[in-house]
Amino acid sequence: MATSDLDVEQLISELSASLTPPQRYAFLAAARAALAAAGCLGCGAAYRLLVPLQRSFWDPPDDRQANTGARHYRESRLKAQSAIGAPDPREGARDRNRLRAG
Repeated sequence: MATSDLDVEQLISELSASLTPPQRYAFLAAARAALAAAGCLGCGAAYRLLVPLQRSFWDPPDDRQANTGARHYRESRLKAQSAIGAPDPREGARDRNRLRAG
């Protein structure tokens, strides 16, 4: 193998790393077929040929799934659950005293 062949194989490996296994195997077969049909000689030409092909095999994750890991996107237990303890005795004092005869 020539050095450019090794570089192209490394490029194919890097582009397929973000794909799921079934997509990866389909991409590897399609990439090698596209390179053989185009007769690419260098890494730059192979990159320009393979990047659009790789994008066609990649499915982006759902936005809701991607944001669950960050702390500021997680559901807070303080907001989700009711308050703990008895209500404050001063709570609602204005409403209780509004109709008081005085």
